[in-house]
Amino acid sequence: MVMGSLELETGVVVIGGGPGGYVAALRAADLGLEVTLVEAAEKLGGVCLREGCIPSKALINVVEIAHAAREAGKFGLSYGKPKFDREKLHDWIQQVVDSLTGGIAGLLEKRGVEVVKGYARFAGPHELAIEGGEVSRIRFGHAIIATGSRINEIPPAYDIPVWSSAEALEIPEIPETLLVVGGGYIGLELGLVYEGLGSKVSMVELFPNLLMGADQDLVRPVLKNCQARFEELMLESKVIGIKELGEGQGFRVDIEQGGKLENRHYDRVLVAVGRRPNTDDLGLETIGLVLDGEGRIPTDEACRTQQAHIFAIGDAAGGPMLAHKASREGKVAAEVIAGHPSAFDNRAIPAVVFTAPEIAWTGITEREAEAKGVAITVGRFPLSALGRAKAIGRTEGFVKVIADPETQRLLGVGMVGPQVSELIAEGTLAIEMGATLEDLLVTIHPHPTISESILEAAEMAAGTAVHLAAPKKP
Repeated sequence: MVMGSLELETGVVVIGGGPGGYVAALRAADLGLEVTLVEAAEKLGGVCLREGCIPSKALINVVEIAHAAREAGKFGLSYGKPKFDREKLHDWIQQVVDSLTGGIAGLLEKRGVEVVKGYARFAGPHELAIEGGEVSRIRFGHAIIATGSRINEIPPAYDIPVWSSAEALEIPEIPETLLVVGGGYIGLELGLVYEGLGSKVSMVELFPNLLMGADQDLVRPVLKNCQARFEELMLESKVIGIKELGEGQGFRVDIEQGGKLENRHYDRVLVAVGRRPNTDDLGLETIGLVLDGEGRIPTDEACRTQQAHIFAIGDAAGGPMLAHKASREGKVAAEVIAGHPSAFDNRAIPAVVFTAPEIAWTGITEREAEAKGVAITVGRFPLSALGRAKAIGRTEGFVKVIADPETQRLLGVGMVGPQVSELIAEGTLAIEMGATLEDLLVTIHPHPTISESILEAAEMAAGTAVHLAAPKKP
């Protein structure tokens, strides 16, 4: 890379313009600090905005509309077969992304944050070397590392044009047949997207079930839907090799399943096997920062690293790789630098998977409680018994509430069903506030809504259910 000739000095330098970095920069500027943000990519917003969360949700929305149109027949409403214009769909997604990235640039400019293009590496405890832009050096008082993560690399042995999640979101084509390697949230979301677009989708997953990081009872309705919509769902299976058969001829994939090696043919292969933090080329050894076993930078609750004037947030630090977690950490880091008594001491970090149906959870899960030996009370309420769910024909799924059996304090909430991505914030707020089951019970939820399921699940946990027989108390 080419290095520029300009040198800058700043109070706070933020490395990375994603949902952690740009939020940290904005918060720091609002607190009166002099802020410079360094971003290697052409556009701000991070991979979440440019090639992850936002493009995928735009696609999922389109596919859900088409699926709803197909399902409307059972309500007496008929449409013709949906037809997708791939170029218009691509243009719509790009329009959404460009609007948001432009908005971030405008916010930074109005707040007086200087944005520097280039790749940053530490050249010393208070100095960055910048490659690929007009600025060559930045000297700083404090630094916030917000470099995010990247897609796990395809094994070099393949050396073939399989799709990554980023490439799949570009919608280069809608293949007749598609193999998705990986049954995590990325693979599932994109697999269901391409099935909705018209591809015959198959999936290979190494583990015994999908979404192994989630409570498996939440996953079961999604598993059932995937078994119905996918051509083949191969669990406890492994891709041994992939061979391109020639331009336009597709791929031969060797799959090991149940101790047997089988060959399959697919027009396209999408590999979605997780992400890794962008921490291996930052010059951290120059400043004495040592990574943990997962390549992340250890931090305390103030988001400080082993160097007190350097902070790390988001995917570069520990914890779940979630944009909203990074944004919260960015605010904490900025506030600590400005001298405010701030800390990342959140009790709950919500997680959402935008599958069909959606999955969301926050706080402790049943599996975590069992592993830690934590006594819990669990209340479950099926959407099949909920008026609004019946009215919209979406009764798959349930909501569960997890509480301390002695204090009745809310410990966790899990949901699977329509619109649960919008509902999980109520559970997160309740946990943060130390709410009890009684607090949920006396909170009036509007009728008829999906949100009533939270109240109903709390009643089940408390043993005061009205619309279902309450479980017998021990």
